Amino acid sequence: MRILIVEDDFTSRRLMHKLLENLGECDLAVNGAEAVAAFEAAHRDGRPYRLICLDIMMPEMDGQDVLKLIRRREGELGVAPRHEARVIMTTALDQPRDVVEAFYRGGCTDYLVKPIDKKTLLEKLRECKVIVG
Repeated sequence: MRILIVEDDFTSRRLMHKLLENLGECDLAVNGAEAVAAFEAAHRDGRPYRLICLDIMMPEMDGQDVLKLIRRREGELGVAPRHEARVIMTTALDQPRDVVEAFYRGGCTDYLVKPIDKKTLLEKLRECKVIVG
């Protein structure tokens, strides 16, 4: 499984990588522009990401905008909804407005508030059928 971790904070990025490295091949992006470029390259190579962990507050392009762009591109590429990347927003923001934006306007799969707990992350991954067991 290919995983994209999008996080501008070095410590948070390193932690997410540590939590996910045993589940698949992890790529890292430090901002929204890098995330979009990685997403596009993965599709061009025929190896799209199964999971994207996406921070909201980032330079270049915030996570909400990245999510909307990813979902639009998947539609343009003809990706069936069941084959879309599972996108888990990982953020310090837990305001209802942010949650609504991510789920209903952006199309995220789930939402985790930092600090990320390994047990909670694994539960979310099971719920959205990224991992089994």
